[in-house]
Order: sequence, then C-alpha cells, then structure tokens
Amino acid sequence: MDAPTPASHTAHEHCLLLQDALRRFRTDGLARAVAWGRTLAGVLPVGGRLLCAGNGGSAAQAQHLTAELVGRYDGDRAPFSALSLHAETSSVTAIGNDYGFDEIYARQVAAHGRPGDVLLLMSTSGRSDNLLGAATAGRAAGLRVWAMTGPAPNPLAAQADEVLAIDAPGTATVQEAHLVALHVVCEAFDEELPGPGPVPARQPAVLARREA
Repeated sequence: MDAPTPASHTAHEHCLLLQDALRRFRTDGLARAVAWGRTLAGVLPVGGRLLCAGNGGSAAQAQHLTAELVGRYDGDRAPFSALSLHAETSSVTAIGNDYGFDEIYARQVAAHGRPGDVLLLMSTSGRSDNLLGAATAGRAAGLRVWAMTGPAPNPLAAQADEVLAIDAPGTATVQEAHLVALHVVCEAFDEELPGPGPVPARQPAVLARREA
C-alpha cells in the first residue's frame, strides 16, 4: 500500500485558520448561537416561522439549517416551519426577471414573513445587496432579523437586530465556522424544546405569545 501523500503547507494553513476562527467563535459567538437556538424554541412551536437566505455557499448553509428544523437534527421530534428562500426557484427566477436580482429575497420576505417570525441572513462578506434588501423588508414586516457574517463591521451586520460574525480572513473558513454555529443553534433548539407534540396551526408568533 502506498504511503499517504504528506499534507501541503496550504492544507496545514487551512486547518490552522479554522482552529483560530473556532477559538474566537467560542469566545465571541458561542453564547449567541445558543441564544438563537433557544429563541427559536420559543418561536417555532407556537406557529412562528424561520426564513433563511444566502448566496452561493451561504445558500447551501441556510438550506442545511432549514432541513434540520423541518426534518430533525438528532433525536426524533415534531417538524417546524423553516424556509430557505433561495430554494424557491420559480419565485427567485420570476422575481429576478421582473424586478431584478436585488429583490429576489425582499419580496419573498414581504410575502411570507409575519410579526414575530425570524429572518436569518447568511453572508461571508455582509455586502450582498439582495440580503440587505431582505433585512430592510424583514424589519418593515416586524420580523427579528439575524445576520451570520464574516468579519464585522459590515453593512448586513449594521442592519440586523443581532449578528454572529466570524472573524476569519477567508471565505472558506468563515463558511466552515458558520456550519459549526448552525449545529450549535440546532443543539440548543432541541435542548430547549418543552417536549414532543404536534405543531399548532399557523399564526403570527407574536400573537401566540400574547395568548399563552
């Protein structure tokens, strides 16, 4: 059997950058990721909804999160309402064709979002115009706007109610740390749930909390 090829300097550097980013995440972002999971555990079981969006690799990350909530992260539990707006291909292409790429998320947020819902926007740069437009639409519709970004400050972080910013120099490292953060959100969500049971009929989360 051939001996494994030694890892290149670039590969070692990649791992070191990720280790450094995760060390800073543990100090500066871990508590926020846990808090987000616990907040979602108070919003989704009473009929609230999570809307997510991103571009490119961040779109895949956002869809990973919504899949964990609609399906399951670890143990079996009820499904919860979570939508990845970029996955609505007919809406994305129709809106992009009629209104322009910068509007593909803002119009969907206006259509689907209700007061008390959560909008999570993911961007390594924090500068994507379509996500900035979505943040504006989310605030106008009464949603909580969260941003998961690369290094702050950046425009998206400035528009969000809460931000989890990964301090790392490269896109790949930011996205890898984002995946860890998403899994922490899922773990905290599952831990905070009151117990198994059916999901109530859809209603604005803010109204459900008032009636509780």
